[in-house]
Amino acid sequence: MTLALFLTGLLFGLLIAAPVGPIGILCIRRSLRDGTAAGLATGLGAASADAIYGCVAACGSSALSGFLIAHRDWVGVTGGLILCIIGGRIFASRPPRDSSPEGTRTGLLGAWGSTFLLTLANPATILSFAAIFGAYAREITGFARTSLFVAGVFAGSAAWWLFLSSVVGRLRTYMIPPRMVVINRISGAFLVGFGILAVVRR
Repeated sequence: MTLALFLTGLLFGLLIAAPVGPIGILCIRRSLRDGTAAGLATGLGAASADAIYGCVAACGSSALSGFLIAHRDWVGVTGGLILCIIGGRIFASRPPRDSSPEGTRTGLLGAWGSTFLLTLANPATILSFAAIFGAYAREITGFARTSLFVAGVFAGSAAWWLFLSSVVGRLRTYMIPPRMVVINRISGAFLVGFGILAVVRR
């Protein structure tokens, strides 16, 4: 039963992470520019935020979830503006003349932190987890079962980001500067588009 609970969380983690959105675009772009480690750090930032929201939903922290839902407009607008800024910087950036080594510790921490905050700035995430835990309320009871399920969600999400960053990172050697400029333009435009959408739909 415990294994089934972990595997269920694993499946949900994969399903939550796999759709291509702003975090996926960031992961792909950083994997191409900075290597697999930077792409993985980007994805793990989102997985960490998912785990926190999963814990909030599972533990029924009504104060925090209520605050996020009540202020979802402002939180969403903030996240959208951050996406626009990141997308604009990526759109205007030029690839380095020399290929840089895979991310330094500071660079990896920054990649993790930026996507961690972006994911936290999306209140819809906690609503998704609230629905999941509501559907499995009978099975997910107690600290041990809740921790096991959340660990499965994190593991599933992390597995997806590892797969994506590894596959994309292998293409890095083909990313000569002219191609990287095109990637920057496309990914930057998509991120700005996601940011604008997050702001105007409030």
